[in-house]
Amino acid sequence: MSNSTQNRRQFIKTSGKAGMAIAAMPIFSNIATNSFDITAYQQHPLPYAYNALEPFIDAMTMEIHYTKHAATYATNLKDACVAEKVDTTQLAFTDLIKNISRYSPKMRNNAGGHYNHELFWQLMKPAPATAPSGTLADAITKTFGSFDAFKTAFGDAAKTRFGSGWAWLVLKKEGGLAICSTPNQDNPLMDIAEVKGFPLVGLDVWEHAYYLKYQNKRPDYITNWWNLVNWEFVQKRFDEATH
Repeated sequence: MSNSTQNRRQFIKTSGKAGMAIAAMPIFSNIATNSFDITAYQQHPLPYAYNALEPFIDAMTMEIHYTKHAATYATNLKDACVAEKVDTTQLAFTDLIKNISRYSPKMRNNAGGHYNHELFWQLMKPAPATAPSGTLADAITKTFGSFDAFKTAFGDAAKTRFGSGWAWLVLKKEGGLAICSTPNQDNPLMDIAEVKGFPLVGLDVWEHAYYLKYQNKRPDYITNWWNLVNWEFVQKRFDEATH
C-alpha cells in the first residue's frame, strides 16, 4: 500500500472519530428564485439522519461528509466573500456561481463545493421511487432512448471522471438534456464549465463520499447510489427550469 493511500485512509478514520452520533439532523432568466434553498450562502441541516441512507451510504461517511467536508466549504465560502468584498445580501449566490471566473480560485472551489453539496443532500432520500415519472421520464427517454440507457451513460461519466469531481444530468441552456462531468467542485452553472446548464442530478465522486464503505470500488458506489435518488425533487427542479 502506498504512503498516500495510507495517509488518506488515516485522515478519513481520524476525522470520523470527531463524532459518532447518528442524530437526525435561478439559472435561466425565467427562474426568479430556487425554492429548495440551494441558493443560500449558508449550510442547511440535513433533511434526514446520518444513518437514514444505509445500507447504501453509511452513517459515519454521512457525518464526516456533512460536518467536515461540506461544512468547511461553507466556512471558506464565507471567508472568501469577506476577502473579495461580496455583499451576500445583494448578490444572489447563483449569480456568483454563474460568473465564477471573476473571482479567486478559493471562491471557485468553495462556492462550487457549497452549492454542489447543498444540492447533493436534497438529491437523496430513504426509500425513494426507483425511477422518474411524468415529463422528466419522457425527456430522459427522448434523449437517451430509455431510463436504463441513461443510467449507463451517467454511470460511465461518473466512473471515468479522473480523480475527484462530479457527474451531472443537466438541462442545457439551449434546451434538452445532457450528461457531463466536472473536476473538483466545478459545476455546470459556472461560466468556465465545458457543458453549461441547469443541474438536475449531481453525483459526488470524490473519495470522501464513499471511501469508508466502498474503498476504491467507485463503480459499486455508483450502482448503489441509484437506490437513493430523490426523483420527486429532480422532477420539481425540471419543472422549475422548464416553466
